[in-house]
Amino acid sequence: MKKAISSICLCFLLAGPAFGASSKQDLQDRIDSAKTVMDQIMSASDRNIPLNILQQATCVAIVPGLIKGAFVFGGQYGQGVVTCRTGHGWSGPVFIRMAGGSFGFQIGGQSTDLVLVAVNDKGLQDLLKNKFKIGGDASAAAGPIGRAGQASTDWKMNAELLSYSRNKGLFAGIDLDGTSVSQNKEDTELYYGAPERFETVLKGDVEVPRGAEPFVRTVAQYFVEAKHK
Repeated sequence: MKKAISSICLCFLLAGPAFGASSKQDLQDRIDSAKTVMDQIMSASDRNIPLNILQQATCVAIVPGLIKGAFVFGGQYGQGVVTCRTGHGWSGPVFIRMAGGSFGFQIGGQSTDLVLVAVNDKGLQDLLKNKFKIGGDASAAAGPIGRAGQASTDWKMNAELLSYSRNKGLFAGIDLDGTSVSQNKEDTELYYGAPERFETVLKGDVEVPRGAEPFVRTVAQYFVEAKHK
């Protein structure tokens, strides 16, 4: 019963502009925001993603402004972009949705920038073939940060995805268990002007759109350069 009520309240909580149809400019703004989030996170030298994680990353998802809100029932919703490492650089982006809810006596709300880093061969390009749930279909852990994270090896054994959040300038790991991640086929088709398959785009078989080039270059700057250090 609680789950049913929670689902209903989550729909009301998250109803609004986030679920409206996107325009091409909305999608470009989302990609530009993802680039900004990546730059801001990596500019904090003592609190950024550790080098050894950057070196082994297979994909990265960035969700600018994940919406969290609560009034007795908690919920979250966000839209973001994913790019994956290929044999010749990083792929063009695809668009995703994230949604989840939790039951508890809470009042409040916040907006959080979210970064998900895939660190093994299963990667987001495989997970995104179907809708999946973090903590169920894919194991996730709050990612280590800064120099202290360099020495940590637990994440190699315990997680397929490492999660990071940035709220009001603070950057730390985040628990996303129960959050579902799914393809946003409509937005991806609109941005590319054709019904491109997620797998095809993320394998690098589709040319990076001109508007997404700065974002992809930014990811390459941090993730590809880390491979050579």
